[in-house]
Amino acid sequence: MERKSLLWFLGITFLISWPLFLAPLFFGELEATNKQLMTQGLWAIAMWGPGIAAIITTVFIMKQPFKSLRLNTLGPKRFYLWAWILPIGLTVIGGLLTLLFGMAKLDLNFTMMHDAMASAAGGDTIPVEAIIVIQVLFAFTLAPFINMLFALGEELGWRGFLLSHLMPLGQWKAILVSGIIWGVWHAPAVAQGLNYPGYPILGMFMMIVFCVLLGTILSWLYLNTKSPWVVALAHGSLNAVAGLPVIFFQPGFNMALGGTVATPVAWIGMGLFIAWLVMTKQLPVVEQVNNKQVELPLE
Repeated sequence: MERKSLLWFLGITFLISWPLFLAPLFFGELEATNKQLMTQGLWAIAMWGPGIAAIITTVFIMKQPFKSLRLNTLGPKRFYLWAWILPIGLTVIGGLLTLLFGMAKLDLNFTMMHDAMASAAGGDTIPVEAIIVIQVLFAFTLAPFINMLFALGEELGWRGFLLSHLMPLGQWKAILVSGIIWGVWHAPAVAQGLNYPGYPILGMFMMIVFCVLLGTILSWLYLNTKSPWVVALAHGSLNAVAGLPVIFFQPGFNMALGGTVATPVAWIGMGLFIAWLVMTKQLPVVEQVNNKQVELPLE
């Protein structure tokens, strides 16, 4: 394991991303809508911190060719279907469990959306039901591929570089450590309300758990394809649908504990899927060497 390269990668990643995550704290009395738009823009740029760090470390620190980042690799195509559909399934399961556990109440009057549209200019001229149908269809179809362009920045770094270079620790340890680091990287955004509003400190630890679980699934996709594209699609798909269940719930429920795919109630679905991967011997990922199954290394 090349510790120098790993330290360079982590240093550059955090040096790029954390200032962008923290920038909204200095917006002062900026109007709420403009602040939200600027925050989303800066955080979208921050998503490319790990990818830029991976490129710099690979090409200038390790003196390796750019192609070693595997952007020219796709791998088996069936995993792209998993990458597209699985985040949708996990999100739906999380939403259903939120209702099942009584953490939120179903609201087919779409009160939350009605309130949001009422405060928007011209919002009362468009049927809310039409907006919801369009939003859901877009999230399931085009949005994952648009989001993939931003998610590629993270996945080129977290799975493409970090996971690969942690593999000498063993596959499970590499997955665990990369997931923990990924979760810690989110800390400044979580402290400002990302995913766990009202829980700035506890939310950081919750984010680490979520990133370890999600990172395990993304690592499974990456190790089977050795391609950053498949995990970028999965990440993009998840970002597209993560908050959709909230539309169908009555306002006032605790969004830090249920409703979105990042919350504890949705961890159940991810945990069950990982358990299924283990029980069916799809994780850890292995390959055939001299007619024997060997835990997969990366080149």
